[in-house]
Amino acid sequence: MDGQRQAADLEDVRRVLAGDTAAFEGIVRRWQGPLVNMAYRYCRHPGRAEEWAQEAFLRAFRFLDRWRQDAAFSTWLFTVAANVYRSEARRVRPPEVPLAADRQRPGPADLAAEVEAGEREEIVRRTVCSLPAKYRDALVLFYFHDQDVAEVARTLGLPQGTVKAQLHRGRALLKDRLAKVFGPQEDTEAA
Repeated sequence: MDGQRQAADLEDVRRVLAGDTAAFEGIVRRWQGPLVNMAYRYCRHPGRAEEWAQEAFLRAFRFLDRWRQDAAFSTWLFTVAANVYRSEARRVRPPEVPLAADRQRPGPADLAAEVEAGEREEIVRRTVCSLPAKYRDALVLFYFHDQDVAEVARTLGLPQGTVKAQLHRGRALLKDRLAKVFGPQEDTEAA
């Protein structure tokens, strides 16, 4: 599937650069879901995530001729998107919500476990979003978008060693912050 997607991306890019701007629709169709998901990880607001993804596509369209084809198109597109999202996130700070205040006590035991798991996941996601940008970006791409260290490095334009250090420090920060919410016994399971 990845080979087919890469071939389709390459063909659409060639067509757009040759003047067939309608070919960009194929790129949008293939990558809209992943870019909106990625934006949502930054802003936690569905409408804003769609706007940010649209801005990322506009930026990619404008600078399509700058893709050097030495990396996969998706890597280049995610790099463009990450840059847009970081800029937008600096402009629009999400409201800070105390993590402990969000916890509600569930009712029946079977429902309680499901609700608690959802709450835990949301708390972890909010905590990741509250990390400094250099750690958050690396963690989001690595864990939520299943990129390996090399892909994260290409996406962020950093050496792999720097990405490894940011992941290490980001996990340590995340572990400390989650320990304050869940207690020291549960932090490794949540992270």
